[in-house]
Amino acid sequence: MKLINDHLAVKARLLPTTGDGFVVLAGEAGTWRGHFPSPPARLAARLKALAANVKAREADVFRAVFRTPGEGDELLAARGIKPARHDVVVLIRTASVEEALAVRGSAAYEELAGTLRASARRTHEVVASNAGRLGDVDHGQDHYFLFNYFYADDRETLLKVWEYTAGWFQTKTALPNSALMRPLEGEPADYGLINHASWPALGTFLPSLILRPTFRRFVLANFKANGVAAQPIIYRRV
Repeated sequence: MKLINDHLAVKARLLPTTGDGFVVLAGEAGTWRGHFPSPPARLAARLKALAANVKAREADVFRAVFRTPGEGDELLAARGIKPARHDVVVLIRTASVEEALAVRGSAAYEELAGTLRASARRTHEVVASNAGRLGDVDHGQDHYFLFNYFYADDRETLLKVWEYTAGWFQTKTALPNSALMRPLEGEPADYGLINHASWPALGTFLPSLILRPTFRRFVLANFKANGVAAQPIIYRRV
């Protein structure tokens, strides 16, 4: 791992990982105008109703509101990976990876996923484990939720880079939580990690991404130096 501007480096204050399992069902179903999407409202409402039938700890539906600055378009193009433009996401959390695999094989999930597949231009479906944690993401609050879709040729380097960039977000944006999801072996490899987090309001994070020079000098610079494509999208819960 290369550490650019290491005088700015602060490792994230991590909590122990959990045994939770996750199913991520994401789709590109609406339209994008630059950084702003128009996810189909009826589809999101239908997915929310179907998600209630899934037997899991949590099954939440999210609609995208905008994309924030990322890194790695050239890397994705070189690897033949399409950029993440998922305007609708269903996140299912279970007590274990085994339960997550069972959920994906259930009739309730198949109806849910089939509904999204029928409406979306493309979908991404993956079962994942917990690879890192700053704190549990509270879906009971009307927050702004992040899904950041990471790609790198070397997944171990990707995890190390995430620890330092997450440290920047903890320090500069008071990031209160984060659940890092790593796809199981054999799952689609478009994203080596998917980070899920939240903030209570736009003012707690958006100005830092626009106005703080260290966001580009440290966060984006370290992504680029280590061959990491970061594709962050902000969502609201349906």
